[in-house]
Amino acid sequence: MDVQELKVDGQFESHGATFPLILECKSANASLEETTTWLKENATELNQQAYQHGAILFRGFPTATADDFDAFIQACGYPNFKYEESLSNAVRVVKTERVFTANEAPSDVTIFLHHEMAQTPIYPSKLFFFCEQAAESGGATPLCRSDALFELMQKEIPQFAKDCEEKGLQYTNVMPGVDDPNSGMGRSWQSTFRATTRGEAESRMLELGYTWEWLDDGSLRAVTPVLPAVRDLGDGRKSFFNQLIAAYKGWSDERNDPSKSIRHGDGSILDQEAVLKCAELAEQVTFDVPWQSGDVALVDNYVSMHGRRNFTGTRKVLASLVSS
Repeated sequence: MDVQELKVDGQFESHGATFPLILECKSANASLEETTTWLKENATELNQQAYQHGAILFRGFPTATADDFDAFIQACGYPNFKYEESLSNAVRVVKTERVFTANEAPSDVTIFLHHEMAQTPIYPSKLFFFCEQAAESGGATPLCRSDALFELMQKEIPQFAKDCEEKGLQYTNVMPGVDDPNSGMGRSWQSTFRATTRGEAESRMLELGYTWEWLDDGSLRAVTPVLPAVRDLGDGRKSFFNQLIAAYKGWSDERNDPSKSIRHGDGSILDQEAVLKCAELAEQVTFDVPWQSGDVALVDNYVSMHGRRNFTGTRKVLASLVSS
């Protein structure tokens, strides 16, 4: 197969690598079988490129359906991380063994930048996205280089960067009794903890180090253990690995108040000015994926955050989680 690097507006250099790396299939009439063979042959290199560049966008490959996307992921050789086994806040619809909808929240709900499930003790190493149908307008998936962001924070808001690294973060989330698709964080406690009774949910939370409170309307207020906010990437880089921006700016629905959703690990309140500055800095090192139908993106969850811009029209973006 003829696969070449593509350059588009908005890419930038970070730590000596283009962000994101975009690979375009130039072979006319390439088959899915040829694609999966190429992926298997280049899996080790692609994994390293995802780590180095933060994300890879694959364009022009013969992926049109959820099943094609599933085959694409399988060819890359990563262990599957099922949505049902995750602690994700989002309501999703499962399509295949590996594939589910990215988020069922309405089009006017912004999904702010975050590392997938960094607000939980269990998270994937990488994510795949597949654009089945691009939105009429908007709907980009913003990708943020968290290693570049943390360097900016150390320069611009050094005390806050230091506090996050040393104290960690703790998250509070009120989960409904049944899935609420109108919220970006509307997954029920039954689904989140794979539980049919309160006792089963409590056993699961106890294993994970959570504390909790049952509310009169059947909702569950769950508080995570103290979680790291900064991750050492092992090569001299550190990433701002958490859900701080998403929690502070986006965890808002009829059950959740963003001002009460996140604290430092020692219980202290976050510096609001510093948090907003952090979100501002993040946009400086963010690339909006200009989705075209058939695109696939591989995102290193340790290096890059992602989100979702508002959109109009029908947008169908599918996702998959994998472990190392």
